Amino acid sequence: MIFPAKLNRGDVVRVVAPAMSRSMVMEYDHSAVIEARFADLGLKLTYGDHVDERDAFDSSSVAARVADLHAAFADPSVAAIMTVIGGFNCNELLPHLDWELIRANPKILCGYSDITALQNAILARTGLVTYSGPHWSTFGMRDHFEQTLEWFTAVMFGTAPVVLTPPERWSDDLWFLDQSKRDLMPNDGWWRLRPGAAEGRVVGGNLCTLNLLQGTGYMPSLDGALLIVEDDLESHPATFARDLTSLLQLPDARGVQGLVVGRFQQASRMTRPLLEQIIATQPALAGLPVLANVDVGHTHPLATFPVGGQARLTVTDAGADLTLLRH
Repeated sequence: MIFPAKLNRGDVVRVVAPAMSRSMVMEYDHSAVIEARFADLGLKLTYGDHVDERDAFDSSSVAARVADLHAAFADPSVAAIMTVIGGFNCNELLPHLDWELIRANPKILCGYSDITALQNAILARTGLVTYSGPHWSTFGMRDHFEQTLEWFTAVMFGTAPVVLTPPERWSDDLWFLDQSKRDLMPNDGWWRLRPGAAEGRVVGGNLCTLNLLQGTGYMPSLDGALLIVEDDLESHPATFARDLTSLLQLPDARGVQGLVVGRFQQASRMTRPLLEQIIATQPALAGLPVLANVDVGHTHPLATFPVGGQARLTVTDAGADLTLLRH
């Protein structure tokens, strides 16, 4: 594995839009909050040349998006790359990326959702560790952002193991529509679905996006992997079940060490009993630890974790531990 250098105050962060355009996000302009947050971290933001281009899919051309990614990796002044937001079409870029350029210029890449395709392809083709975590746009959340920021800075600036713990409250609201009207809910904690202990290389992110890589040269190996997966409101229980089944039917899924499932959005209608039924139908998970309702994915707060890094999962009747060992 190739681990990029950690961030330091004074570093430059390049913002790119490999999925949806910044012009779409700017319909609700929280850029002042975003700029202030990065300034507080001592980081300078710069932007790709094409981040504001917008087509009928709220994105931009493949050539434009590839050019911004290549420019970000090639620029020696850039320490990290942040994605504007997710979307639907990151996998369009994969045949056009210069993998040798990326391998030769390792640096932080952070985002989530549709960015999963890019992150896991980079892992498969270069061995570079990337980060599932907040987008550039996520930093526009004015209130209740503290835990997301704490996890982000612990992973991006530090090298010590990061122990994730359930927050007291969480949200699934459209915070960007009205920053003064937020809906926070009490957390019922992690769901300890299967006992056991595991340590492995982290593979995962958004499940339906990860599955787009199956059968291509961009799918990372699952042998020895600790899977961390999540899905958004479009993934109802039956959809999540078949997507998980598809992933775990891959030949190298026999080497999976354990499974972490992110918190589901309310509109997905997933419940703990339904998820327990889904897990029970997966022979590949027999005897493996399974932990769910973890703060990765499309609810907030949002944990940052290393795709390709090392993590440890322990689930017992008394509790659970999820630690990012090497990030």
